[in-house]
Amino acid sequence: MKIYFDTNVLVAAAMENHPHHVPAAAILRRVHAGEIEACISSHGLAEFYAVLTRAPLTPPVYPSEAWQILERNVLAHFEVLSLSGEEHKEAIRHCANAGWTGGRVYDVLHLAAARQARCQQICTFNVRHFRELAPDLAERIRSA
Repeated sequence: MKIYFDTNVLVAAAMENHPHHVPAAAILRRVHAGEIEACISSHGLAEFYAVLTRAPLTPPVYPSEAWQILERNVLAHFEVLSLSGEEHKEAIRHCANAGWTGGRVYDVLHLAAARQARCQQICTFNVRHFRELAPDLAERIRSA
């Protein structure tokens, strides 16, 4: 099964004290075992790094550690998807036409990448929000 992963699932898997760590780590183990064909967008990689390096953790996650976590847990096991400039413009146009502001555009980009790759499932901890943004994909959007 080909599954697109939202950044929040990967962050939860990487942070043992995260409230969703247990289910996120479990699904990531299935990816590492080769049971799941996993995808993430290139902007999702940047989000993952940004969240890990700015999270208020003690001790903090330093840039080199964030890179090692990304390399070991994601890059070694995930297909990285890239949207074209046209696909970015269309996603932003869609947000503008829908009247959506702020960070919703990043989730629309995640959904566009999952749609482009024809993923059978989209894994996120923001299920309700993602279903509101892409009702046509609602049956594919699930929690970890």
